[in-house]
Amino acid sequence: MIEIVHRPRKRLFLALILISLLLTTLSSYGLWVVSLPGLTNISSYLPMIFGMFLAAVILAAAAGIIGIILAILGFRTLGIFQGLAWSAINLLFPIAICIGKLFDVDKERVERSFIEVSNHLIRQKQIVVQPTKLLIMTPHCLQQEACPHKITRNVSNCRCCGQCQIGDLKNLAEQYGVHLAVVTGGTLARKIIKTIRPQAVLAIACERDLTSGIQDVFPIPVIGVLNDRPFGPCCNTRVDISKVEQAIKDFLTPKQ
Repeated sequence: MIEIVHRPRKRLFLALILISLLLTTLSSYGLWVVSLPGLTNISSYLPMIFGMFLAAVILAAAAGIIGIILAILGFRTLGIFQGLAWSAINLLFPIAICIGKLFDVDKERVERSFIEVSNHLIRQKQIVVQPTKLLIMTPHCLQQEACPHKITRNVSNCRCCGQCQIGDLKNLAEQYGVHLAVVTGGTLARKIIKTIRPQAVLAIACERDLTSGIQDVFPIPVIGVLNDRPFGPCCNTRVDISKVEQAIKDFLTPKQ
């Protein structure tokens, strides 16, 4: 089965996040109202303290979302907005997924939109790192399924036979002097990041793994490149090598 992936739109994720913020605000107000009698019985100050806490969380999330919107519109944003933006995403993303389901929006479509927004934010920051501080991370399903060579521990074991694209990625890594790792899952990925300590990551994966990975490694900047799945998920997947090379250049080339 050939899977066709359309280019995601940033506005889908932004719309769902804004709706999530609205629902969270209403829910927080409802929680405060319901808790008011009990809190008042304990202390007359507790309702105000609890209300201020909920308001601070909502305002921080709103500030983060405003920062995302301004960045997408091309405005430079302060570092504090970037931290708030990721906090808002971590808080509201599960709600956005649920809202998407209510509107019959496929989860993978929401995740693709999130990845597009994340990539835009990273590129807008114009981050430049040394080649030795850049890590290309790719899933093992990019390797030919029947290949007998173990490359998850040592990519050098790849024979560059052309049956899959691991050899192409290996050549790119050698050409630009960056690290390349093939991983079997999140545990190994976290271990490699802890060992190499990159300043930036170029991740190749499916929607689910990219979405969780981008959030897990924050504040390390990640550019995500979606893989293609002509034979279904997790089997002989492919990737657009030109997109990978462009992402490498985005991290290595000083911006004018």
